[in-house]
Amino acid sequence: MAKVGLAFLSAILGVVFDKMASPGVVGFLNRRKQTEALLKKWIDELKDVAYTAEDILDEIATEALRRQLHAEFKPVVGKVRNFISSTSLNPFVHWVEAKIKNVLDGLEDLTKKKDSMGLQVGVGGKQYPERLTTSYVIESETFGRDEDKKKVIDLLLPSDETRVIAIVGMGGIGKTTLAKLVYNESKVKQHFDLKIWLCVSEEFDLLKIKKSIIAQEAPPSTRHTEDPEQLQVTVQKNLNGKKFLLILDDVWSEKPIHHEFLSQLLHYGTQESKILITTRHESVALAMRAEPHHLKLLPKDDCWSLFEKLAFPDGSNSNADPKLKEIGRQIVKKCKGLPLAIKAIGNLLWYESDVKRWTNILKSNLWDLPMKGTDILPALRCFAYCSIFPKDYIFKKDQLVLLWMAEGFLVQQSEIEITTEEVGNRYFEALVSRSLFQQSHETNSDFLMHDLVNDLANFVTGKFGFCGWGMIEEYLYNAKQLRTFLALDCQAGSKTKMPSAWCLKVLSLSGGRVTKLVDSISQTKHLRYLDFSFIDIYRLPNSICMLCNLQTLKLSYCRNLDRLPRDMWKLINLRHLEFDQINKLKEMPIKMGRLKCFQTLTKFVVSKDDNGSSIGELGKLLHLRGKLLIQKLQNVRSAKDALDANLKDNLKDKSYLEELVLEWDTPDEVLGISESQRDVLQNLRPHENLKSLTIKCYSGKEFPDWILGLVSLSQLKLIDCKYCYALPPVGQLPLLSIDFPVLIHMKIIGCDNLQSLEGLRAPKLAFFILNNYESLRSMPGKMHLFLPSFHYLELINCPEVESFPEGGLPSNLKQIVISGCKKLIANWKGWGLQILPSLEWLDIGGESENVESFLGELLLPITLTNLKILSFAKL
Repeated sequence: MAKVGLAFLSAILGVVFDKMASPGVVGFLNRRKQTEALLKKWIDELKDVAYTAEDILDEIATEALRRQLHAEFKPVVGKVRNFISSTSLNPFVHWVEAKIKNVLDGLEDLTKKKDSMGLQVGVGGKQYPERLTTSYVIESETFGRDEDKKKVIDLLLPSDETRVIAIVGMGGIGKTTLAKLVYNESKVKQHFDLKIWLCVSEEFDLLKIKKSIIAQEAPPSTRHTEDPEQLQVTVQKNLNGKKFLLILDDVWSEKPIHHEFLSQLLHYGTQESKILITTRHESVALAMRAEPHHLKLLPKDDCWSLFEKLAFPDGSNSNADPKLKEIGRQIVKKCKGLPLAIKAIGNLLWYESDVKRWTNILKSNLWDLPMKGTDILPALRCFAYCSIFPKDYIFKKDQLVLLWMAEGFLVQQSEIEITTEEVGNRYFEALVSRSLFQQSHETNSDFLMHDLVNDLANFVTGKFGFCGWGMIEEYLYNAKQLRTFLALDCQAGSKTKMPSAWCLKVLSLSGGRVTKLVDSISQTKHLRYLDFSFIDIYRLPNSICMLCNLQTLKLSYCRNLDRLPRDMWKLINLRHLEFDQINKLKEMPIKMGRLKCFQTLTKFVVSKDDNGSSIGELGKLLHLRGKLLIQKLQNVRSAKDALDANLKDNLKDKSYLEELVLEWDTPDEVLGISESQRDVLQNLRPHENLKSLTIKCYSGKEFPDWILGLVSLSQLKLIDCKYCYALPPVGQLPLLSIDFPVLIHMKIIGCDNLQSLEGLRAPKLAFFILNNYESLRSMPGKMHLFLPSFHYLELINCPEVESFPEGGLPSNLKQIVISGCKKLIANWKGWGLQILPSLEWLDIGGESENVESFLGELLLPITLTNLKILSFAKL
């Protein structure tokens, strides 16, 4: 019954929305302005029916999912009983039937009102415009067709019996492009008196062809007759005695009458006149009695040259990311020599530099790519949704995309393998590109709508959206068909209660005064988005695990929350779980690996025993992306357990994970070097595209060599790793270098035993922070060569560092902070700061007893604008 009802209502809903957007409705709006109020009421009623139908669809889908989950945990006898109860005796079936009947009655009533108003549903035109081409071609963007061009021209120029030539080949292989190259060749232009280009497509329109021939000779202001006989006479007159070339692009017809027509045209001209057609089918060439030239697939090297020209901004890959080059070659291989496919994908990727985006294209169905121009139509519904926000409200893209997803606005329109969230990102970009959203002046991640645009969104939404302030609580809490409830302006301490709408999909009580959540939240079973962040709650009711549709759960800054519901593994549609700044959480619930849809899991707390999830559950979460913090790694029982996180679909293969934090708890007592922690860290190797890595409170003696394999790493933080004495490669491999090609930010704090950074090479490193480094004896060698992008250097409590490296500091250095570095400060005369042309800020602090004066001998560059000297007792 559920499937039947779902299909039936889907058809109804499709008809409703089609009629709402039909040309007849739009035309009526323009013709009958005097009935505007009446019509607006009718449209609102139509929307109401459509939303009701949508709610019923969701109810059916939810019930089907609930039964599916229920059946998985029931014994066989229970399943048989459940099957029997799903027949006509089930109250849910009767409820659905009654709801469907109400929808049908509503549609019937609206139809009668439509007829009484004289509203007619018009029949639209063609869904797709006919294919049109011109003779214009950019020769610099064509590759590998020189030999084909020569052969076709050789067929056109001689005055032999070959009068009709056909370029034959599969769709997208470049037939039209070759015909354009021939048409624009200088030898062809000189040879023929008259050249005519016409795209024929599926309909071989004789009248259209005749008019095009006449238009070549007639003045622009000439009015053409529609009389067939007169047209024929004019065509004969225009071609008579002339050596002409007629190119008919994309011919499909095999009718003899059309061959006779071409023969007649050739009879009018001279013996050297020719007709060139392009077609996909050999049978068309035979029907037209044409000499065929079969176009083959583009050679491999030419395919790459074409892709390179279109996909890379400068027309070459000389400065491109090596990863993009490798993915690009795989994409070209998948195009199998078809220039049209290469052009479509090359143009699609021209402004894209994201490796993930290129990878998505590589893995997608290349013949079903979304075109940029189509994104705006479905995006407009997302835009209308934004009417719920007050004017000047600042929102973030990721938050808005999740709200759209919860409301069901993000529909995959192709088979391309992208996530629903990525569909939302494209809608968002489409709205930004049309200035419906604008970037905030505060940060790049914040957006807002102009007041006039906000008014437009409210106009589009009508009575179906509402945003207000003041004494409106009871109205909203009691609204039975409310779909979104966002408490946007909860003041500290204000009491917030649960709305009662049964069809609620989005609920945010963020920042409200809610200390306890009641079990009745499970009744809002359509919820997709739930935000309880910044709420002072200790526990979530286990009944929340009955929300089988839930996609997003936000719990960040619920600082008193000490555990998550035990049955969270039943939330099979959960995609995003955010709980930053929750420090009392002791473990993850059991079976977290069953949440296969997970994309965002900001934190994973390893359980100490079987009451929670072991680290091995991470290996089952295949789609994690963004940031992941793994806490309490001391609870990993063995290195093999850590390897379970890498089993099959492991951290190494989670290529969308950008930030990884690996954290052990600080032990209550000094335990010394831990070999087990070293083995655990070795087995937690992430993928090489990781952008940020933090290792905190690690008690191993050395860092794993895999750190050097993180070629995309832009931020590295090593915090309180007290027993490590060197970065990889370790001391026994002195000839190797520590290469981080894209590292921008490096922060090392509290690594007491780390003695050397020798061999560090990071050409893009801009921020270098070394704090509480008691054993460090020297800075990285040749910093001026190996760390040329340095902007900021901070050395705090590094008492054993005596001097800057040989060759001095990098010339781009702008700010230096030195504090608590006794030996380095004692040797201040050898700093050589005067040769740094970019230095603007110098901050020196410490307790060196030997420094009495800097004056006269501390040579400083003229670029310095800020100088701070603190805590020198004898100065």
